[in-house]
Amino acid sequence: MRLREALLIALRGVRVHRLRSALTMLGLIIGVSAVILLVAIGDGVQKSIDSRIEPLANLITIVATAGNIPGSAPPKNLIDADVAAMQKAPDVVAVTPVVTGPSLIETGRGLSTSKARVTVVGSTDHWFEVTSRNIETGSFFDQAQVDSAARVVVLGPTAVTDLFGGDPAAALNKTVRINRQSFRVIGVMQAVGLPGDNIVVMPLDTARSYLFGRGDIVNQATVQAASVAAVPAAEAEVNNILDDRHQIRNPASRDFEVQTLTDGITKFTQILRLLTLFTAAVAAISLLVGSIGVLNIMLVAVTERTREIGIRKAIGATSRAILQQFLIESIVLAGLGGVIGVGVGVGLSLLGGVIASAFATNLGPIFAGFTPVVTVLPIVVSFTISLAIGVVAGGYPAYRAARLRPIEALRYE
Repeated sequence: MRLREALLIALRGVRVHRLRSALTMLGLIIGVSAVILLVAIGDGVQKSIDSRIEPLANLITIVATAGNIPGSAPPKNLIDADVAAMQKAPDVVAVTPVVTGPSLIETGRGLSTSKARVTVVGSTDHWFEVTSRNIETGSFFDQAQVDSAARVVVLGPTAVTDLFGGDPAAALNKTVRINRQSFRVIGVMQAVGLPGDNIVVMPLDTARSYLFGRGDIVNQATVQAASVAAVPAAEAEVNNILDDRHQIRNPASRDFEVQTLTDGITKFTQILRLLTLFTAAVAAISLLVGSIGVLNIMLVAVTERTREIGIRKAIGATSRAILQQFLIESIVLAGLGGVIGVGVGVGLSLLGGVIASAFATNLGPIFAGFTPVVTVLPIVVSFTISLAIGVVAGGYPAYRAARLRPIEALRYE
């Protein structure tokens, strides 16, 4: 039998037994589409997270801590001079000092007073760039306002919700009081999620002069390396500079802690990839279920067409031709299921992107920037597996059909 004839017979069998063929392919359709969709979601999550973390990957945070060795020299604070010294390191682009502390912010008078607990951040105008924040309305303070210790603040979304009913426009140019000191609101930041939303940012010397005092002390400093590749070198330079300035001989007794995102990003990416592979493997179980359906239907087909097999063999059909015919029918079923599954998987992935965009619009930054990423590899792998299932699941029934003896087949009722 020619290959073309075998294909036509297989397609005619699918068309004649539409419901049975559809139910047979359903497991394969679900399995293939689930693999494609879950891998697309995993890749989309990774891409979304990478896009958010990438601007921060070259940042190094230095936090003042107590020494770890009892009896060692008293720990020294991080001060402006330390910041200036780190700024001179070859692989350091910028150093942003930060002072922070909890405060009570309020607006209005008397019975109309609104209050909220926030974290006040005092820093330079580079803080906005370093943290990759965006402005919802208004503007961030500039270098002139930093130099003059201007009494201006930029609010996070939580403070706007508590004080102004969540209306950024209503907060702009209003006066707020923080620990009984008055400040003018010049901007409102976009939401990034807690705890980053529950902050109020003001110029460094403004925070020192009106809220925290503490002279030239800083709570932490954010070092921006020249590139992600330069982070290890910049980290070593920062450690050496602070060790020398704080007269530290033993790294275990350091009165500061250096934190980078590089190691955390690498570990998180590895975990996310493992989770994506795991979910795809779980989805692939339905492909196994689909293979059992193909096997069952092909066995039924062999039984139903026993007399047909006997007639074909009686008029000269070879066992190879019978084997080829049933094997091709099985592959056609699995192939059609794979093609439909690929279409469904890609379609659901694209639909997921539309739904994610709608959620980003209605629910804020949770789904912002996320969209499933459809790649060629899961499509090729899942479709290849579906074809392999057709070969494996159809092999035994085809072998049984090929081994039937013409006389026994013709006598079959």
